[in-house]
Amino acid sequence: MLRGLMPIEALGPGSTPQDEERIVRGLVESGQLSRAQLASARAAQAGLPFVELLDFAIDQGALALVPAGIARRYELLPLQFVGDSLLIAMADPGNVVAIDDVRSIARRQVRLAVAEQQDLRAAIDRHYRADTELSNLAADIQTDQASITAQEDESRDDDAPIVRFVNLIIAQAIQDKASDIHIEPQEHLVLVRYRIDGVLHEMQQAPKNIQNGVISRLKIMSEMDIAERRRPQDGRITVTHQGSKIDLRVAALPTVWGEKIVMRILDASTTKRDISELGMAPQNLERYQRNFQKPYGMILVCGPTGSGKSTTLYTTLDSVARSEVNVITVEDPVEKRIPGVNQVQVNIKAGLTFASALRSILRADPDVVLIGEIRDGETAMIATEAALTGHLVLSTLHTNDAPSAVTRLTEMGIEPFLVGSALDCVVAQRLARRLCERCKQPFQPSREELAAMRFDTTGIEEIPTLFRPRGCSNCSNTGYSGRLALHEVMEMNEEIERLTVSHGTVADITRVAIEHGMVTLRQDGWTKARLGLTSVEEVMRVVA
Repeated sequence: MLRGLMPIEALGPGSTPQDEERIVRGLVESGQLSRAQLASARAAQAGLPFVELLDFAIDQGALALVPAGIARRYELLPLQFVGDSLLIAMADPGNVVAIDDVRSIARRQVRLAVAEQQDLRAAIDRHYRADTELSNLAADIQTDQASITAQEDESRDDDAPIVRFVNLIIAQAIQDKASDIHIEPQEHLVLVRYRIDGVLHEMQQAPKNIQNGVISRLKIMSEMDIAERRRPQDGRITVTHQGSKIDLRVAALPTVWGEKIVMRILDASTTKRDISELGMAPQNLERYQRNFQKPYGMILVCGPTGSGKSTTLYTTLDSVARSEVNVITVEDPVEKRIPGVNQVQVNIKAGLTFASALRSILRADPDVVLIGEIRDGETAMIATEAALTGHLVLSTLHTNDAPSAVTRLTEMGIEPFLVGSALDCVVAQRLARRLCERCKQPFQPSREELAAMRFDTTGIEEIPTLFRPRGCSNCSNTGYSGRLALHEVMEMNEEIERLTVSHGTVADITRVAIEHGMVTLRQDGWTKARLGLTSVEEVMRVVA
């Protein structure tokens, strides 16, 4: 059976198939045996071929013969036609019920191949997208005008077309690992776009006359006032996707063609992330850790919206939060629930602003204070005073680079000598798309090309090998899969403090910080491009 996969001494003379299965599973869980090896061995045992689905060209005609519901229920995927038969991949080729159902639905004889279960699930998600079903639902809704006019009743019926349409949009976005969903009314249609790896992609064009039903459904789900269409509103939705709880932060914004809805997808899981997983270069990580491990002072994380600032702060908070430390946060909104941390949600209508919450927090004996964002001078002043009175303050600030944070605080009205004393470290960051490991293409640029790309060749004698995106089935032909962060870590020192007090320019502060070892965002990007993690074009896209 599977005896060739395990040490002989692991099996006794009276071993049963159940014993063998238990031992094999232990080898897989311990990493001594890959899941692909196990699936390949099971295929050989059953006398069936084993397929790697990432490299397999799927025949769309074969795919169309088996509905998505059947494929997901039985975890199988039609691959191609072999003569008059249909070749399907399964993780469990012994499921005769699934085989009979496929034979009945496709009206063809079925041939089997074995695939690794996780690869099979990913391939099913990749090939059975919701796009076609969304288009069909939109057409159904368009022809059923009664379902549009009775919006409140529609929203309570789980089988109603509008409800299914909205649920599919959200489920597909989570499956595609999108960070945001945009529902955008246009003059003659409604546009659905997903932000994936930092770039917006158009996913669906729906008829204009389903607009009010879709927006009303989303507003009801996020507990907004559906009668109010003239003012911006905010809400929150919690959904369950494949057993995981996912939160969506919802914003409604009135436009000339109707209300635009933007949903930010937040992972509500409480899994802790290690500080080493932020992707900082060793030098940057050492400088950053040295500062957030201090008992007091202010640490700022800077960057535009969607640059990963919250992830960095939450990861830092996970590192400093201990049972003997009182950690309190004030956020708008609370994106991730952290056990053992006291989290305060800003409520402007109730008068609970960042500044008013901070005043109360400082009377609650905190050791560490996290402020979601420093937006005004009052919040900046209280945060500075907290850092000067023995508290570790973590917060975000919207600036383009780390040195600009110093001048930004002084522009908010904080005295320069207080900024110099309170501020310990500033991290600026951007998110760049990560090159797909399966298809990235190496190339040797010329010095002229490097100069045109503004690649810093100072001190480089040999031209480095760089990588460019190509595209494959694994990355949906984009050439990129996932994202990584570029960092710029500036530590305060006496010289930067003197420049701060004397109202030094950003250029002066940047020059001194570089002299003391700061690696700029562009330099960190070049380093990661040379390591083959991202492309030069991607670095230039996210860093000015």
